[in-house]
Order: sequence, then structure tokens, then C-alpha cells
Amino acid sequence: MGVRRRDFLAALAAAAAGCAMSSSSQRAASKPKPKRILVLGGTGFVGPHIVAAARARGHTLTLFNRGKTNPGLFPDVETIIGDRRTDIDRLRGREWDAVIDTWVMLPKSVRAMAELLKDHVAQYLFVSTISVYKLGKEPIDESSPVLTPKTVNPTKLEGVEDYGGNKFLAERAAEAVMPGRATNLRGGVLVGPGDPSDRFIYWPLRMQRGGEVLAPGKPDDRMQLIDVRDLGAFIVRCIDERIVGTYNCVGPDDPALGHVLEACRSAAAGSDARLTWVDGAFLEAEKAGGWDDFPLAVGSGDDQAGFGHVDARRAIARGLTFRAPAATARDALAWYDAQPAARRNQPRPGCTPEREAELLPKWHARPRSG
Repeated sequence: MGVRRRDFLAALAAAAAGCAMSSSSQRAASKPKPKRILVLGGTGFVGPHIVAAARARGHTLTLFNRGKTNPGLFPDVETIIGDRRTDIDRLRGREWDAVIDTWVMLPKSVRAMAELLKDHVAQYLFVSTISVYKLGKEPIDESSPVLTPKTVNPTKLEGVEDYGGNKFLAERAAEAVMPGRATNLRGGVLVGPGDPSDRFIYWPLRMQRGGEVLAPGKPDDRMQLIDVRDLGAFIVRCIDERIVGTYNCVGPDDPALGHVLEACRSAAAGSDARLTWVDGAFLEAEKAGGWDDFPLAVGSGDDQAGFGHVDARRAIARGLTFRAPAATARDALAWYDAQPAARRNQPRPGCTPEREAELLPKWHARPRSG
């Protein structure tokens, strides 16, 4: 279901105001020269926040998309309707300072777009993902091993190897065509207003319901994520400052699971929610746990614990910042509560109230050693 334009534009106005405030005194003297930016996509989840951040910085935008996701969201922004698999010639003969590629597409599509634009743009920014990495227990930085897809350019992507592997090949395609002019931003789990996955929203909604809340593992486990508005702002910063190279983009400043869950509780005004930390071994024995039940929580002993220890210091050194998780949770909750009933009633990840009500008494009644 598409996002209601009125609600989304209200959220974008607030985001743009935040961008303007944060860049007031310190950045006023170094405000960049307005640029012409081509955005491939622009109306899905991350796209509108890129548009908001870019417009707040005074840039001129052109969107290129199929006109199927939230059509008419930006009636005052030039939009070229087309499918990049068949219609990229509609971009021929135009000049832009940079292109931002937000679409989840195959490497050959990125190569074709870069080939078409290489003499007409100065920078190619590709929105990638930390799913390019081979996940294990070890912490991850930009030099960590990456996935290789089982097949190159499959007609249908299946599983994380194909998705993450093809994203990595797409990064390489952009760099091969435009060496030294490509920016690859490996985003973490995107959350915030407009999130179609409903993974993060489980926690603010659960805190809003109140009562005893089952929290998996330990407070010092991890929940790494990035507010989509923070990623959008950093994307525009990379265009402003011509930042190239590869950067992990994942936060927050304190990704401890206990900290993030407490932030979600504070965002649910008036909630009487109280956390009960339940051991991972108990949950495993009860055939519970994982992201289906407790989205985005990563235990320190998990086989893929590295997913909660992704190093973003390179991006932070170039200006990536994170808003407080409580602000993300509050805004995500407000956005979700404003959605039509049909949207709110869609199935979503997370432990059901009935299942949680089964597990908590069992946890309290378990035999205790000593």
C-alpha cells in the first residue's frame, strides 16, 4: 500500500526543518554551491528523505522512476518516467553534477547507467548494504570478506547471497566505469517513518502496549540500525563534499540492546512497560527467538554476532551523525499510528502477545541453579 502523500510530506517537512537547523551557524559559512542531482528512484523509503535533505541544501533535483511508488509525491520536482531496464535513453544528452542510485537492481543495470552517464555526471553514489558481507561472529569493517553470488545477474534474486553478492558486484560496476568518482554507502537496517518492513516498529508498539516485556538475551547485546533520515542527510553530504569510496553507514551512537529498548520505552509516552531479560538458551529450547520474534536484536553469542558489530567510523569521520534512538522510535510510532487501519493490521514481525504470555511464566517458573 502506498504512503499517503499528506502524511509523508508532513514528515518530510519536519525532516527538512531539522536539516536546516542542524546546518545553521556552523555550516552557514561553508554552504555548498547548489548542484543538479539525478535521483534514480526517489519516492520509495529512502528516496523521499534524500529529496528532503537535498532540497533543504538548495540543490535542484531530477527524479527518474517508473511512477508506480507514491506517484505524485513531489509534483514540483522534475520527474522523468521510465524503467531503467528499457528506458535509460530518456536520460541521454542531459547534464547533472551527481547521480544517486537508490534502486535495488542487478550489476549490469548499474553498469549500463554508469556507462550512459559517465561523461555527464561527476559522481555516482550507489546506496548499497551491509548485507554484502559474509556474516559471522567477527566484527565487520569495510575490509571484511564479502559475499559472492551463486550466479551472476540472475533473473530472480534468491536469499542473502544473491542479494548481498549482487549489491557488491553493483558497487564494483560503478567503480569500474567511473574510477575514483564512485561512492558506495553500505547502509545498515533502515528504520524510521515510512519503513515498509515493520521490523523496528515492533519495539515501540510493544512498549506502547505496556506491561511486562520479554527482552531477548542481555542488555549489552546489540541492535544496530540507522534512521533513514540520517542516511538521507549523509548521502547529500557526500554529494556536497564530493566524498568518494566505500563507507559503512550504521548506528546508533550506543547500539547496546538495553539502550535502544529503553529508548523505545521512553518514546511510548506514559507506558508502564518493564523489561524482563530472558536467556537466549531458554528461548532456543522453547523454539523462540530470532528476528521473527524479536526483530533486529543480535545476541553476543549468535552465529552472526558480527551483524551487531559493524564499524562505521570511516563514515562518522566524514560527517555521518545519528539522532537519538528515542527520536527515531517516537517518530516511527507517530507515523505508524497515523496509517490507515488496513496498513496497521498487516502481518508484521515480532512475538505475538499470546506467545509472549506463554514464554514469560515459563521463564519465571524455570528451575534455578544454586
